Parts: sequence; structure tokens; C-alpha cells
Amino acid sequence: MHQKNVDDDAALAQLAEQFRSMPPVAALQLRVEGFDGGCLRLHAPLAANINDKGCAFGGSLVSLMTLAGWGVVTLHLQQAGLRADVFVADMQVRYRAPLFADLQAEARLADDQSWAAALAPLPEHGRADLSLSARACLPGCKIGVASTARCV
Repeated sequence: MHQKNVDDDAALAQLAEQFRSMPPVAALQLRVEGFDGGCLRLHAPLAANINDKGCAFGGSLVSLMTLAGWGVVTLHLQQAGLRADVFVADMQVRYRAPLFADLQAEARLADDQSWAAALAPLPEHGRADLSLSARACLPGCKIGVASTARCV
């Protein structure tokens, strides 16, 4: 369980500001919902991300999940006192059901990795290879979209 770090609120505010500074991301109107030390949760209103069928635009869903993954890695780098540029190297997405409500996405490190082991090569080699899982949930916590990604 994550014990709240005194810098968590400041780190989340900084991350939210970083998101707002990118015009395509600002258009999503996303909000940082929370971070429990392992999982970063983001929210975006359906009204700003709706498609011609009245449900969430697939590109917005993938963007929100990608940003959640990028954000969770960024927060862990900050907590570890490390500086690095984070890039999403590849991502696989599975759309399971349309979403007719506000977008909720979350991302975390893949179950078979630990943050300590994943970030260990960074100081010596200047890069790390992290596997992430992300999802966007339907009302009732059912998974609407699931993804796996690799960040370097």
C-alpha cells in the first residue's frame, strides 16, 4: 500500500499542468483523478471526446490510456529522483465495448515487473524498458478498452 508522500499533491499538480501545456492533450479536457503509488487514474468528459455514434471516440480512449501510462512512469521517476525522457515504444489495444459515459482510464506497471527492478538499469545505461497495462472502464467497473504498452 502506498503511503502518501508529502510531494504527491505537488507532483500530481505538476503532471496536470504538463498535460494542459500540450494542445492536443488540453483538447481532451482531462483531469488527474488520483495516484495511489502504483496506479494513475485520469478522467475526461464524454462531451469533449464524443464520436458520431454518441459514444467515446476511440482515439480519445487510447490517448487517455497512453497519457496515464506515460504519467505513471513520470511520477515514479520523480519519486526515485531520476530524470529521463519517457517514450511509448509500442502499444496493443483491445476495444471490448463502446463507452457512453465520461472516460475513466488508469495505468500501472505490468504485474510481472517491479518499479525497483524496472528502473534499475536507468542510471547506468541511460534507459529502461517498462511494461505497462492500462484500461478504460465502463460504468460499473467493467473494462471497455484494455491495453498493454512498453515505455522506454
